[in-house]
Amino acid sequence: MEIWKDIIGYEGIYQVSNEGNIKSLKRKGVLKDKILKPTLDINKYLKVSLYINKSIKTKFIHQLIAENFLNHTPCGHKLVVDHIDNNPLNNRLNNIKIVTTRENTSKNRTGSSEYTGVSWRKDYRKWHSQIRINKKAKHLGYFTDELEAAEAYQIALNSL
Repeated sequence: MEIWKDIIGYEGIYQVSNEGNIKSLKRKGVLKDKILKPTLDINKYLKVSLYINKSIKTKFIHQLIAENFLNHTPCGHKLVVDHIDNNPLNNRLNNIKIVTTRENTSKNRTGSSEYTGVSWRKDYRKWHSQIRINKKAKHLGYFTDELEAAEAYQIALNSL
């Protein structure tokens, strides 16, 4: 079931849904509700243009979902919006979560591990753990157990 919420700052003008849709509401000068057609930005994220008081703002749909359904407040780059399935076109609420920048940038995009900083090394037939510090990768070891590799990453992270 599609659930609609007013977009914060655009109440009574625009709404966002848990399915990733944005609609313009019926009001003076607008004859009926209308689902907006998003456009693709250079990084392949969907965006829409919202108008208020003769001013236009471009907003990313995943950001609108996070702000209006997950109570996310943009705070620079400390916490960011993540697409769980790594598909920036899938803006459904069940595919959006708030993560730290570290989690988002070190997220293993190959899907070989659910843990940050851990990946499967086929050549060694072991789990590899590494952490990035000041843009340099630090090798933490090879492990037969994925959880041990994740623990090594956490220990290194906590010692920073």
